[in-house]
Amino acid sequence: MVKLNKIYTRTGDNGTTALVRGARRHKDDIRVCAYGSVDETNAFVGAARVAASTDKNIDAVLARVQNDLFDLGSDLATPGSDEDQPYPALRITQAQIDWLEQKIDLFNDNLQPLTSFVLPAGSPLCAALHVARTVARRAERDCVTLLGVEPETSPLPQVYLNRLSDLLFVLSRVANNNGRDDILWAPGEHTKSPKPAKTKRSKS
Repeated sequence: MVKLNKIYTRTGDNGTTALVRGARRHKDDIRVCAYGSVDETNAFVGAARVAASTDKNIDAVLARVQNDLFDLGSDLATPGSDEDQPYPALRITQAQIDWLEQKIDLFNDNLQPLTSFVLPAGSPLCAALHVARTVARRAERDCVTLLGVEPETSPLPQVYLNRLSDLLFVLSRVANNNGRDDILWAPGEHTKSPKPAKTKRSKS
């Protein structure tokens, strides 16, 4: 059980923060940045839930995602092996990734086929989901960097974030009337030089 009775402790005033098992890292450490980006993703998913208040199906999916993102943050905040530890760390599992894939397939089945990339626009819910998607991508990139620095880190958080960004993309199209109201990218539409305006010649 987590108990948070005191909001400020002053222990982080020196620019460090404590990981789950007590070790301290600088707040710009890549591990801290990674789970910080996950926290930011969660906040934007929460903002998308506000926009999804009238869509119970999407809201229910996002509610579970928010809880799983807390699991993921705890995973990243607990480096090292679980051997010789009194309690195992909370880790992202393959089952959580499988659930994301199931939801992607379920929602994607009803979408209009894509003929171009979509712009992150349309309904307010669509736009909010695209913001959450791009932040999830940044969190994924931070996990890639973390794995390069600390290769003993579990790769499953990175995989989860990859699938999550895919799910958020699919849900953004659901929010645009199952893709019928998507705003498509028109490559090079504004790169052509405008035609010169015709001028009338005065009679001499």
